[in-house]
Amino acid sequence: MKPWATRKLGLGLVLTVLAAGAATGLGGCASVVIGAGATTGIAVAQERAIGQAVNDATITVEINHQLFQKSEILFRDVDVEVVEGRVLLTGNVKNPEDRVEVARLTWQAKGVREVLNELKINDQSSLRDYAKDVWITTQLKVKLLGDTDISAINYSVDTLNGVVYLFGIAQSQVELDRATGHARNIKGVTKVVSHVILKTDPKRNS
Repeated sequence: MKPWATRKLGLGLVLTVLAAGAATGLGGCASVVIGAGATTGIAVAQERAIGQAVNDATITVEINHQLFQKSEILFRDVDVEVVEGRVLLTGNVKNPEDRVEVARLTWQAKGVREVLNELKINDQSSLRDYAKDVWITTQLKVKLLGDTDISAINYSVDTLNGVVYLFGIAQSQVELDRATGHARNIKGVTKVVSHVILKTDPKRNS
């Protein structure tokens, strides 16, 4: 297995174990105890319940495993974010067939309630484009964290070819508008796509 593949799968497994430790209050060693404490703090701050955070981490690991079994290229190029069983797929794939296949594999993971497929068919992204996208993502995360009227921990941010994807749970429409406003004001952003749902959205309990 390639080093980057080991890191990606390993991180997902660690997050799942730590989240599970936080949910059960168990810790077999010092590292698990420390991790569990940190994860508990995050889960309490988030809108997601601890149990749901564990489920989301498990879904993420399962989807990444499915992608790796299918193709190392898909595993490398597809980013997976999961919030309350809603899965956001971003990244570049080479053809429409790959885009459909990734969605199919995602639905195979137990607990998936919705798949938001934002995969783009484009094999021409350069290192310069990637660096620019990373810069945009970093700038937006800093802005969200610095805004005391936004609960930044409930947002995930991804950028692809200048398009910013927001995912997560907003406390209110006002908060969501502030978050999207920050994104639009960053140099280099060409479009903002929001898959954020409101805290009061009935879909959260469906």
